[in-house]
Amino acid sequence: MRLAHPRPRSLAGQLFAMQVVLVAAVVAGCAIFAYVNDRGQAEETARRQVTATATAVARSPAVVEAARSPDPTAALQPYAASLVGDHGVTFVTIMAPDGTRWTHPEPDRIGKKYLGHIEEARRGRTYSETYRGTLGRSVRTVTPVLDRGEVVALVSAGITVDRISEQLSKQVTALLGMAGAALALGGAGTYVINARLRRHTHGMNAAELSRMHDYHEAALHAVREGLVMLDGQRRIALVNDGARELLGLGPDVVGTPVAELGLPTSLTGALLAAEPRVDELHLTADRVLVVSTRPVVGGERRGTVVTLRDHTELQALSGELDSERGFTQALRSQAHEAANRLHTVVSLIELGRVAEAVRFATAELELAQTLTDRVVDAVAEPVLAALLLGKAAQANERGVELVLTEDSRIDDGVLPPALPARDLVTVLGNLIDNALEAAQGTPLSRVTVTARADEAAGELLLRVADSGPGVVPEDHGAVFERGWSTRGPGRGLGLALVRQAAHRGRGTVHLGRAPDGGAAFSVRLPLRVPGGGPVPGGSGAGGVPGAAGAGVPS
Repeated sequence: MRLAHPRPRSLAGQLFAMQVVLVAAVVAGCAIFAYVNDRGQAEETARRQVTATATAVARSPAVVEAARSPDPTAALQPYAASLVGDHGVTFVTIMAPDGTRWTHPEPDRIGKKYLGHIEEARRGRTYSETYRGTLGRSVRTVTPVLDRGEVVALVSAGITVDRISEQLSKQVTALLGMAGAALALGGAGTYVINARLRRHTHGMNAAELSRMHDYHEAALHAVREGLVMLDGQRRIALVNDGARELLGLGPDVVGTPVAELGLPTSLTGALLAAEPRVDELHLTADRVLVVSTRPVVGGERRGTVVTLRDHTELQALSGELDSERGFTQALRSQAHEAANRLHTVVSLIELGRVAEAVRFATAELELAQTLTDRVVDAVAEPVLAALLLGKAAQANERGVELVLTEDSRIDDGVLPPALPARDLVTVLGNLIDNALEAAQGTPLSRVTVTARADEAAGELLLRVADSGPGVVPEDHGAVFERGWSTRGPGRGLGLALVRQAAHRGRGTVHLGRAPDGGAAFSVRLPLRVPGGGPVPGGSGAGGVPGAAGAGVPS
């Protein structure tokens, strides 16, 4: 049969036991110290009392007179007995200079030698000591009786140690009562504190808490997703490595209020919200994040748990997939148009109008080849060239004229490897999509694209202008924010992604007015850093340098 090992006492129980022992030790130590101190003070008080009594007796003229008489005992014994009482000294012994007793509390000891040291007193000095005499150990003082400078007698006054102990025992009883009350009060306070600690630690012992901490640390750093825990004051209480990377946070961020992290306004609002958030999409300067929050509630709001997932790559792939779908639709449209044109040519031939069929086919070929030759000749970057050809097909399908300006020029090999083609597709693709939507149905229905790499200036210029209605000045401050759109809910992400991609490339985004009256977006990306090397990819949170105003709704 397997024996169950007893569970170790909880941390609160261990602390309670240690605190009770500590309180008991402190109280006992204080009691012993007080006892020793009181005993010393009691003996000192007794010494001062017997010294005062002995000195007063020695200075009495009646004592001097009796010491000169033939029978000192007859005069001094009643006097000495009157000085002894429950609250006074235990004995007063008056003796001859040689130590023969003239008085004593026990009359049968009169005439015998005094037990104690009298040498100092015989020399004329007062002397105190603790000595065991006929009445037991006592604190005593011996002082001379002087008559014209001559020692004519000695006076000894004393209090027995038993009487001192009896008086001290009363004080000790009171002290023990106070010590017991202090111990009980300390124990009760310790119990209350540890009951609260037990609730907070859920009755776990030290080993369980240590093991939980180790598991907590391992899990915290093993999770690839970002994890942030906020306390009740909305300050960073805990953050893992993934969250530091996704939010661009420094190593000393713990304890910093969320409002002071410099995060985008929408993301800060989500972190500070009282209600839970589930899979909300938020943008930083470099990333697309999926944010979920959940408040920690235990009788009161204790904080918030925030999880962060990097959606940047997925968003980019989604954008590429949308582009591929657009290309597919454009190819279908072109195939449909090509079939119509081919049927037209065949019909003209069947009608015997061969010359007209040749002219019609030649004109169609020249039109298609002219656009292809223009794009390929101007833009040697294959990804951008393919994007422009696909967008031209989409524009043609929508009835919008897509124009590539004469000064467009991107030679092969000019773009550095640190400027990803994916970001260029994000920038140019979203700007053209927005421009097509804005220009469609307008009188001119035109979108003008400029793509120029200026090696002398060290920058790449991507400009897209449309013939649409443009952007009203009131919206210039919000057009790059996620969710801003005039096309209804579920939109408003394209221009935010453009700004994000421009920031990663250390570039700028500018909104102006197009010659046709619409909006004109200009993105400038450096081809190299000031030191002469290629531009590195951007990182961290923050705004876009030079970003101005707003843009076409997405």
